[in-house]
Amino acid sequence: MSKPESSVRTPAAVRVLGIDPGSQRTGVGIIDVAADGKVIHVHHQPLVLLAADSFPLRLRLLLDGLWALIEQYAPDEVAVEQVFLSNNAMSALKLGQARGAAVAACVARDLPVSEYAAKEIKLALVGSGGADKTQVQHMVGAMLGLAGKLQADAADALAVAITHAHVRASAQRLGVAASIAWGRKGRGRR
Repeated sequence: MSKPESSVRTPAAVRVLGIDPGSQRTGVGIIDVAADGKVIHVHHQPLVLLAADSFPLRLRLLLDGLWALIEQYAPDEVAVEQVFLSNNAMSALKLGQARGAAVAACVARDLPVSEYAAKEIKLALVGSGGADKTQVQHMVGAMLGLAGKLQADAADALAVAITHAHVRASAQRLGVAASIAWGRKGRGRR
């Protein structure tokens, strides 16, 4: 059983909202990053968008769901997984639109957004950019002290948030801006 959720912020922590965009389900994961770099689980869930009658209404469900979570949990920063290339052009287009809606939802609430490629996330959590989803899910659960199997989209969102926490911690240790701590990260920040 996982730890109880709370919208109460850990003292002196930065709250990070991680998003794994999807056109059918968008994973969200929220962590607090303590001053010492420790990551603390706050919340995770998939936003299921399939109840909508049309794709534009799915995007509306995504916006409404993210805005409700932003209102409830008041994150300071957002980390979003970048879209991977797909062989199916229509799927890639829909995924890109869902990702764009997620980023717009956060930027509309004046939240800084950082972007991470799937390989960067796997490297940060498992130590290999070629790790499989099961390894990533296991590491997310271990790092956050969560028991049981995590829903895949929510686990991916927590992984994005943890990756961002690692980048922030590295930047602080190096005395550089977080936007340059991990290669091209400055391009995804507003």
